Amino acid sequence: MQPIPIRTTVIGSYPFPGWLEFGSQNMDQFGKADIEEMIDDAVSIAIKDQVDAGLDVITDGEQTRLDFNLSFYGFLKGLQPNHDETRKFGPPAHDQRGKHSIVEPLTAPNGLGAVEEFKRLVRLAPEGPTLKASIPGPYTLAGRMIPDGKIYKDRFDVTEALLPFVHDEIAALVEAGCQEITVDEPSMSCYAYKEDTKRFVDIFNRTVAAAVGKSRLSTHLCFGNFKGRPVGYRKLYPMLPDFLDFDVDEIHVEMANREFDEIELLAHFAEKMDVAVGIIDVKNYYIETPEDVVERIKACLKYVPAEKLAVAPDCGLSQTARWAAKKKLSAMCKGAAEMRK
Repeated sequence: MQPIPIRTTVIGSYPFPGWLEFGSQNMDQFGKADIEEMIDDAVSIAIKDQVDAGLDVITDGEQTRLDFNLSFYGFLKGLQPNHDETRKFGPPAHDQRGKHSIVEPLTAPNGLGAVEEFKRLVRLAPEGPTLKASIPGPYTLAGRMIPDGKIYKDRFDVTEALLPFVHDEIAALVEAGCQEITVDEPSMSCYAYKEDTKRFVDIFNRTVAAAVGKSRLSTHLCFGNFKGRPVGYRKLYPMLPDFLDFDVDEIHVEMANREFDEIELLAHFAEKMDVAVGIIDVKNYYIETPEDVVERIKACLKYVPAEKLAVAPDCGLSQTARWAAKKKLSAMCKGAAEMRK
């Protein structure tokens, strides 16, 4: 059970400062020392914003990840960018995110980089907040890879190839002293309505086995967020009852963007694990007030006991402007503090 009631947490990502976006598009102009300084500065800013908001749990803001999946692809051998499969123009949608072709058996000779991110967070963060690392699960990580039909026939084949890499990175995070790890598997929640949910559970539990009972383990289930657009079938009921068998201490559930539809289903999750409810809408520029947060927490408490309830944004904040993210997190923490009283 979580250490404090109505704990305030985040998923993982945080908006880039504008200068980091510029820098990431012009990396050839910087030396290695420049880039390291840039990353340290960006992580320090993300930490400060989260600490100023009053969060109980903080991350590094995923400031080294230029894309949720694709930043990890740089650690993998056997991939080749496939620009022909990516739509370049028109309204934003997930088919504008980069795709990669698989050209040889996948390997990750130097890990996936999450351990280095966590060590930087430890070095830069103040004492007080819990430090959390996040990493995509193998099914979600496979989402922008095109199976070649020979080495890997489909997405599940690719998932099985990636599973040991994610498993080993999680084991390395535990070894590095990481006390809280979130494994992001939004693709599982997006496709629960049409795929074998028991198969998803088996994949997930094998992935996280190294952390069970050693670190506080959570998973994040949402319905996608690319430039404010969801991608999945936005219902919780297809996940039940199978997803209750995830080997996790806490499950993150998107609620605010769905106007708290199916809130009564939170009670099922609370029977088996702590529940981090998304009560801040990262896809909307309405800025929630502390009073809104109090009202939403009261609604959640009808189904989740306070000692098992955490509150969070619906999803990572990378697609939300920083000025809005700061205000939303501050309101969330103020509302949670009021309810704790």
